[in-house]
Amino acid sequence: MMKRRRVQVLLILVVLSFLLIHFHFPPCSNNVPAEGKPSPVHILILSSWRSGSSFTGQLFSQHPSVFYLMEPAWHVWVTMYQSTAKVLHMAVRDLVRSVFLCDMSVFDAYMSSERKMSNLFQWETSRALCSPPACEFFSRGDIISSANCKTMCSKRPFSKVEEACKTYSHIVVKEVRFFDLKVLYPLLTDPSLNLKIIHLVRDPRAVFRSRENTVAELKYDTNIVMRSHKRRGEMEPYDTMQIICKSHVEMYKAGSQAAPSFLKDRYLMVRYEDIVREPLAKTAEMYRFAELHFTPELQTWVHNITHGKEQGAQTFVIESRDAMRVSQAWRKILPFQKIEKVQDVCKDAMDLLGYRLLQSEEEQKDMSLDLLIAQNSS
Repeated sequence: MMKRRRVQVLLILVVLSFLLIHFHFPPCSNNVPAEGKPSPVHILILSSWRSGSSFTGQLFSQHPSVFYLMEPAWHVWVTMYQSTAKVLHMAVRDLVRSVFLCDMSVFDAYMSSERKMSNLFQWETSRALCSPPACEFFSRGDIISSANCKTMCSKRPFSKVEEACKTYSHIVVKEVRFFDLKVLYPLLTDPSLNLKIIHLVRDPRAVFRSRENTVAELKYDTNIVMRSHKRRGEMEPYDTMQIICKSHVEMYKAGSQAAPSFLKDRYLMVRYEDIVREPLAKTAEMYRFAELHFTPELQTWVHNITHGKEQGAQTFVIESRDAMRVSQAWRKILPFQKIEKVQDVCKDAMDLLGYRLLQSEEEQKDMSLDLLIAQNSS
């Protein structure tokens, strides 16, 4: 009898202990922010090469609430160079997800174990990696040039990337290595992410001209893009543009015309030409979408960076320039025969995204056509 009562007492104590632990220490959940801290907002700037994405990325990078990385998937493409863009989609998506969650151990697969912060592709374009806690030489609210950052902060340990990421309310990644919006659906339905997508497009004729100026820099990426497609000698640049334009069409349709319910209010298409024409208004629109405050300091910086005298000749270098004039430089340089070919392979994209086709050399030189944005475009 005593033995039975002792067993009953032990069972009661076990149950009470379990209940005490369960209610005093509730189970962890990805959806419950620690210590009441709001969940970070995740923004993916989705674009293609030479579309003004580096500049657009800087509009976010310089914001004091933003942790920004430029094209971290570069490491995937370099490491897995023999694959095709389609095959690499999954690896790129997984890397981007880890970055959004501030888990930088994902780079173990693509970088050496002995690495510094400066081993990260284009790390110096991230203001967050140039200010505390990543680097103490600048203050968190400073507008920081990549040149100054590179000089002062290049020897910081790689662990600072993850440490810094965890201190920001907004994490922004700019990527040019996605060609299908549907690949991102698992991220958009992931309860651990609060993901929004800004889809940046640019006039294909301007993209084509810019690509002509950067053939050597883009050769590596172009080879991956074209690996699963037939090449046609001198037509290869146009074939590449056709692939890029087709991807923009499919992404725009998936994000706006046939968008699933989980994409509601989480997809925004922006034309680069609209940004350079109305930089303050369009930046304000993107900030509202991203739930960011447009500070007076940033408004001044955006105005100055888009109303300079430089022509923006250097790849990846963001400096004060006449942004609107630079965006239209192709009209004075690109032969009309090439314009016709680009318009032919990218007609669907130009129609859908609101770019007006040129019918003659006279139209090409008529700068009164106001950025060639179609009258009926949204």
